[in-house]
Amino acid sequence: MIIIQQLITSFFAASGFAVIFNAPKKALLQCGTVGMLGWFVYTICRMQAIDPVVATVAGSILVAILSQIFAKLFKTPIIIYNVSGIIPLVPGGMAYDAMRQFVVNDYNMAVQLAAKAFLISGAIALGLVFSEIINQVIRKIKWKNVQEKCEL
Repeated sequence: MIIIQQLITSFFAASGFAVIFNAPKKALLQCGTVGMLGWFVYTICRMQAIDPVVATVAGSILVAILSQIFAKLFKTPIIIYNVSGIIPLVPGGMAYDAMRQFVVNDYNMAVQLAAKAFLISGAIALGLVFSEIINQVIRKIKWKNVQEKCEL
């Protein structure tokens, strides 16, 4: 039951962020879906006792793949889906807790939380870049196949 609540919350978080960034109204449903599915992958990975950084990479790869698919299907810029879809994975609460620990002079905990937030942020970037690299490789292979067919 709790996973259903998290999925609904992540859907509205991603859709709400799309509204803030003036995404087209017709794309709000897709933006929410991308964010929700990215969070779903993250949650499933965490339930399997996978490290949060690895789970974030998995979730962000799915977000990037879905963003590419939706951008092609609905003829909208990919950034609309990437930015709003990645929001549920951003470690904002962890970064806040790190800063709070600095304020209360608990530097050991603050550094641990800050490092983890930094790693998760890097994992988001890594997942988005990795998906884009895969997309470029697939395009290059398709382009080579088209060229080979034209030469025949």
